[in-house]
Amino acid sequence: MDDPISAQEQKTYQSLVGSLIYFATTTPPNLRFTIAYLSKYNAAKSGHGEVAKILLESKEVNPDKPNQFGQTPLSRAALAGYGEVVKILLKQEKVSHNQRDEDEKLLSFMPLRLSKYREIPPSHAAECGSEGVMKILLSREEVNPNRPDRSGGTPLMRAAESGHEGVVKILLEREEVNPDELDNHGKTPLSHAATNGTEGITKIPLGRKEVNPGKPDNGGKTPLSCAASRGNEGVAKILLGREEVNPDKPDNSSQTPLSCAASGGHERAVRMLLGWEEVNPDNRGNDGKTPLLFAAWYGHEEVVKLLLSVKRSTLISEIITAKHRSRKRPRMDIEE
Repeated sequence: MDDPISAQEQKTYQSLVGSLIYFATTTPPNLRFTIAYLSKYNAAKSGHGEVAKILLESKEVNPDKPNQFGQTPLSRAALAGYGEVVKILLKQEKVSHNQRDEDEKLLSFMPLRLSKYREIPPSHAAECGSEGVMKILLSREEVNPNRPDRSGGTPLMRAAESGHEGVVKILLEREEVNPDELDNHGKTPLSHAATNGTEGITKIPLGRKEVNPGKPDNGGKTPLSCAASRGNEGVAKILLGREEVNPDKPDNSSQTPLSCAASGGHERAVRMLLGWEEVNPDNRGNDGKTPLLFAAWYGHEEVVKLLLSVKRSTLISEIITAKHRSRKRPRMDIEE
């Protein structure tokens, strides 16, 4: 539900509409600027469509021309969640429904809060979580709901990493959407959801038989490692409930989910992983570091105490090495 419209906001909006009507009838109008400018206001969103109609009546308006940041009016409207404007633009013959933004220009304007890769309208709608706009876009046959952006990320991945469960469900209703698609980094929608930490979204792809919950990315990290590295305990618990998930699977650097959790100082995730017999707390990565060394190196005292409580044959040597490491970076003391 939108915030209540203040009298001042309404007055400002009405004044803006009046100015745009004059603007549309006297000078070459700029629809792209208008949509960007309107995004500053929460007031009278239904009126945005009226302004778009006024401007589109002018033959001088190009409804598909990108602005100085490389975004088309359709991309801006999708990102802002303006469903009415999206509907109007999709009816324009000149509007490309799958056109990518010019990402190089977009990079120069950081306040847009976008990476250079989120450059097609469905991805914009997925990122902002606008279920209404996504449904409008998907109602058009020309719109490809599974089209990847330049990083290989699909709208489903963008919705998963942004935590928009409703949009994820809408996309997965489409047969052409692959729930286990890989981006250029080898990450699946599940990997993105695990990194984000949204338990509800994590459960959705796990309900599809095509999804491999233990699939590693190009760096060898599984969704479990992604969740562990962020301390997303709830997601890790869900993943560990699947037989296909190896709780001690190392990545390409030989770091296990436990190492990832220990490095980040995520005590609860570390405790959970230590509860599995398959997990080796003494596992060494390619650099020779164990979870204990990672925790000591980064000064995570509680995690160090937890790992020291686990008895293993290499424990004494690990204590000595951990003390040596912690002295180099004096963030904590390890008691003898």
